[in-house]
Amino acid sequence: MAVRLLGFTIGRTSKEEQSVVSTQAFSLPENEDAALTIDGGPLGAAYGTYLDLDGVFKTENDLITRYREMSLNPEVDIAIDDIVNESVVTEAGKPPVSISLGNVDIPDKIKSKIRSEFFEIQRLLGFYDFAYDIFKKWYVDGRLYYHILIDLKNPKNGIQELRSIDPRQIKKVREVREQKQINGQLIALPTNAVDYYTFFPEGSNPNNTSGIKIARDSISYTHSGILNSEKTMILGHLHKAIKPMNQLRMLEDATVIYRIARAPERRIFYVDVGNLPKVKAEQYLRGIMSQYKNKLIYDSTTGEVRDDRKHMSMLEDFWLPRREGGRGTEITTLPGGTNLGEIEDIIYFKKKLYKALGVPVSRLEPEGSFSLGRATEITRDEVKFGKYVNRLRARFSSLFDNLLGTQLQLKGIISSDDWEEIKQTIYYDYHQDSHFAELKQVELLRDRTEIAQTLDEYIGRFYSNEWVRKNVLMQTEEDIDRIDAQIEQEKKDGEEHGEGEDDAEYGGDSFK
Repeated sequence: MAVRLLGFTIGRTSKEEQSVVSTQAFSLPENEDAALTIDGGPLGAAYGTYLDLDGVFKTENDLITRYREMSLNPEVDIAIDDIVNESVVTEAGKPPVSISLGNVDIPDKIKSKIRSEFFEIQRLLGFYDFAYDIFKKWYVDGRLYYHILIDLKNPKNGIQELRSIDPRQIKKVREVREQKQINGQLIALPTNAVDYYTFFPEGSNPNNTSGIKIARDSISYTHSGILNSEKTMILGHLHKAIKPMNQLRMLEDATVIYRIARAPERRIFYVDVGNLPKVKAEQYLRGIMSQYKNKLIYDSTTGEVRDDRKHMSMLEDFWLPRREGGRGTEITTLPGGTNLGEIEDIIYFKKKLYKALGVPVSRLEPEGSFSLGRATEITRDEVKFGKYVNRLRARFSSLFDNLLGTQLQLKGIISSDDWEEIKQTIYYDYHQDSHFAELKQVELLRDRTEIAQTLDEYIGRFYSNEWVRKNVLMQTEEDIDRIDAQIEQEKKDGEEHGEGEDDAEYGGDSFK
């Protein structure tokens, strides 16, 4: 509001205020999912005119294909297996993922319905049986698409089927339908941008310009969250390992070739050509070579070594002409290499590959013994790896958010506005390996009780009972109330029969 005082105007005039209000939303939301932005004006009506199929889309196809080829590499496959096994654990009778609604302030009846629908979503995904494969596919490709199929006659029945879509056949598109002239510049306003998906049946063909337009709500899209610098393309988790893997593979192939070339002793033929002219001497030498020469070939794709001429010798020989007056025709040998057992460079690039994938280098040695790891034995790399796995789980959980929100809204359990509010407080608990989790829990409980016993003589002087229970035994307020009630109930029922008198001083009265 402008204020006029002594002929001066303090603040903005109405025209300036109107200009400010009209330009509050002056830019599109940040392109966090690498949607392809196109012009939706009159020329954009010709479908596919502005789709850069020779640029972004073709490059994404090439990247996804490269990621899948990388996953077939033995070292990369082992690292991926470690990551996926840590991320999702499947055990008989236990769901891989469960939903936690403890922080959601909604009625218990609705919570029960949400849990039921979440189990239905996992059933539609086949997550109980194929959790490992689904997570691995998302990790390798860097993105995951599902087509949501519903009953059009009765949408309240919810999602009927979820169909996986090859990411090389689909692309998210953001169409800017209208632009506004502000201060001489054309600006695309957020309210005039529409997102949808384009499905290409001939996805692997970059020259294909005909596609099917699909509504945004019909597709569930989850990606890695890693974008290139221009935010026009989604990168996979394997992208940073492309160079280390190629270096390792090249070095391994070069090492094999060098070992084969230098390991055996090679023959040297000194052929006496007498007084033959140079041309005749060369022809004579080639004739001798054609009788005995072999050609050894190394196939880097399969790792095989073969000899096209089917000779029994290992390598090509050296053929040297010798003039008359020497020792005549002679066959001798060239000693093999002596430093063929050095593989430090290969080990270096293997470690570099594991570091690029975020896997601790200690997992590289399969012959090493497995340690559950006490608190003092856990390495820094393992701690970082645990945090990395938690980040992967959080990113992958957006798949459950998309599908669960759609299911709840279709069945009328919750509105779209309410879902946007409560989904921030919903957490997904990924099942841990029960055997190792129990062993770890037992170890932690033993350490805590030992510390509590050590502090027993200081309780009442330097520490209170409540402080020890909360900070040493790590008991919450609910745990304390429940345990105290159980102890009182056991005393009333006479279950201890006097057997707990020795422990009552410490376990009962000391920590009440």
